[in-house]
Amino acid sequence: MSVPDTLPFHLRGNFAPVAKEVTAFDLPVQGAIPRALRGRYVRNGPNPKSGTSPHWFLGDGMLHGVELRDGRAVWYRNRWVRTRTFVEDARWLREDYTPDVTVGLANTHVIAHAGRIVALVETSLPTEVTPELDTVGCVDYGGRLTTGMTAHPKICPRTGELHFFAYSFMAPWLTYHRADAAGRLVQTEAIEVPGPTMIHDFAITDRHVVFMDLPLVFDLEMAMAGSMPYRWSDEYGARLGVMPRGGTNADVRWLEVAPCYVFHPLNAYEDEDGAIVLDVVRYPELGRTGSNSATAAFMHRWRIDLTAGRVGEQPLDDRAVEFPRFDDRRMGTPYRYGYAVYTEQGADRGTGTSVIKYDLRTGGSAMHDFGPGRVPSEPVFVPASDAAAEDEGWLINYVYDAARDGSDLVILDARDVTAKPVATVALPQRVPFGFHGSWIPDA
Repeated sequence: MSVPDTLPFHLRGNFAPVAKEVTAFDLPVQGAIPRALRGRYVRNGPNPKSGTSPHWFLGDGMLHGVELRDGRAVWYRNRWVRTRTFVEDARWLREDYTPDVTVGLANTHVIAHAGRIVALVETSLPTEVTPELDTVGCVDYGGRLTTGMTAHPKICPRTGELHFFAYSFMAPWLTYHRADAAGRLVQTEAIEVPGPTMIHDFAITDRHVVFMDLPLVFDLEMAMAGSMPYRWSDEYGARLGVMPRGGTNADVRWLEVAPCYVFHPLNAYEDEDGAIVLDVVRYPELGRTGSNSATAAFMHRWRIDLTAGRVGEQPLDDRAVEFPRFDDRRMGTPYRYGYAVYTEQGADRGTGTSVIKYDLRTGGSAMHDFGPGRVPSEPVFVPASDAAAEDEGWLINYVYDAARDGSDLVILDARDVTAKPVATVALPQRVPFGFHGSWIPDA
């Protein structure tokens, strides 16, 4: 049955939700799955239980996972995250208009830390799930966490700490948190900002935390109307806040940048001169004419000179991209390679067919084109071993095939992304376009 063109984009084509939870074993494989891949790839995304939602960001979370072991694709599962919203139709806003952080959609990311796998949405507490994607429940760190958690926490490879934050339309508008490697919440700091803005992501380096306070501001009227309640502001301004790791609000230094918006940084680190290098996917503006309005986004580099008190800005590519990833073992430290989805500026949503590999040392790049009608999602890098070189490993993602209205798990050689896939796993049902995922190796 054809889908009316009058439906919003997030309810048409491969943005549209699937209606069933499926379990399938011993999936068909073209090529050879590397035997070093022992674990599961899990990706999150919105999939409204009712089949409809007012905005792409507002569907119930659904996890899609594939377990790989001994050269086999052992299983595929997709499961709704059974939040209180899903099970009880509970409302995030209470009758007194205060948020209930035990309620949420859990639809944006999924990570593993301190022995837990958690599904994330930035308004609410993390939701723990099992390795088989069944829901366990909210994680509040023994009652110590009373805010939401960003969908993009950062795990420090040196300390094992989890750095994260929450933003809110009520004061405090920004709160920073840090959990130790054992999963104990050890620091909470309210960070002063001028007003309520949407702060989707942030960055860490080996010595600093970097906040991005950008002009996508909360709008009460939009909230009351049931849409995404954020709009562009020409008055708010744009700035970066740099705080020493372990520091407090009093230690944050704010430096102005040209107005823009960033959903996703790539990585950050301190260079040899002590400046902070922060690579981001930068939108010139976002949400000026409505919650779905956006310009194309491009890879940029900010260099934050704390001694001079200024930020330099440099474009790194003139191709429109999103969903940047890198080798997470390099989190907060100097790195060479990054990966992103080429979104084909000017094309319809969801029609880009390529992934780009950036060599940030030489300025070069390489591209894998999956072919006509084959649309990739966020590429997740998996190292070949703990001691492997930075691009010695694989890129894993889901690829939608419009010709058959189905999806595959595709594995690329990260050292040569232009080569044909190492392996392609045919999935038993379509995987709708979603957001972020993780490779979760066997313990």
